[in-house]
Amino acid sequence: LTPGVIWVGADDGTVQVTKNNGAAWVDVTEGLAKAGGPRERWVSRVFASSHQPGTAYVAKNGYRHDDAAPYLFRTSDFGATWTSIGRGLPDQPINVVWQDRRNPGLLFVGNDKGVWVSIDDGARWVRMKGSMPSVPVHDLLVHPRERDLVVGTYGRGLYITSVSALQQLSERVLAEDAHVFDIDAESVVHTSG
Repeated sequence: LTPGVIWVGADDGTVQVTKNNGAAWVDVTEGLAKAGGPRERWVSRVFASSHQPGTAYVAKNGYRHDDAAPYLFRTSDFGATWTSIGRGLPDQPINVVWQDRRNPGLLFVGNDKGVWVSIDDGARWVRMKGSMPSVPVHDLLVHPRERDLVVGTYGRGLYITSVSALQQLSERVLAEDAHVFDIDAESVVHTSG
């Protein structure tokens, strides 16, 4: 989002950020530890927000330490302070976190049992079911044009599903008696009579 900002997470548990293309780095690991992120757990993913400068998500994985806690954190001030957002996730090490590029409150997490989704920036989590098996998920992305979630698993290949309705979902929509979601114009098939 901001040129020159680079986030780095390492397998020794450190997280650092630069705002000037790497000329100077700030170690933000201490603030992450204060929020509950154990220093020695490796950083499985850092995801810089495409909505807010200074906002990033960090997942730490305790698999190597026989620790299955879901370590997931958010910062909105370039790592000066952190908030734990892993509450409600199952005790499974987190492999990947992804923030949707259309809806800033829409987050996806992949762990060793599948995919979880939050529509409120990590306040609550729900497991994605349907045809998604209980398998280790090591990568996620939402295709910017197709609006499809692409799930990379360990041992079961790729899974793809449309998330355009999730991108429109919010607390306001859930409170309505009925809601008509926008349709994706590119996916409409036109026929001539």
